[in-house]
Amino acid sequence: MSTHRPALALCAAALVLSGCARTSLETKSSAPERAPSGAEVRLVPSMNGKYEGEVSGTPAPDSRFAKVKIGMELQQVLKLIGNHDQLYSHESGKRWIPFYFGNDVRRVVVLYRGEGCLTYTGGNVWGGGGNELIRIDNDPDGKCYQP
Repeated sequence: MSTHRPALALCAAALVLSGCARTSLETKSSAPERAPSGAEVRLVPSMNGKYEGEVSGTPAPDSRFAKVKIGMELQQVLKLIGNHDQLYSHESGKRWIPFYFGNDVRRVVVLYRGEGCLTYTGGNVWGGGGNELIRIDNDPDGKCYQP
């Protein structure tokens, strides 16, 4: 038994030291996030102030996108600026978080030609929840639309 003591002590020391080692997988970038169009993405508070959405680029003063605000419902936007040209929907990774009840397990992206893209939450895992505007990409070339 006494011959195993040094080996056990060595293993214990190795475990303690490996627990103290710190490795970070995160890379810190000082560059701001960029949209597919190359425009800088900035955070903007929603209309009700409960969360922040993302906006890239700047809309022309007389454009349809100048009228929309982060936090608007899909139906509000449709009444305000009319129907979109294309639409696609995709899952977000939040669908697979156990006991996640938020309304953004899906995303709905719509394209307005000559204006850009609007991204909405697409509801919860049971299909309920609102379609709130969470991102505005002012991109007349439509590079933001990537189904």
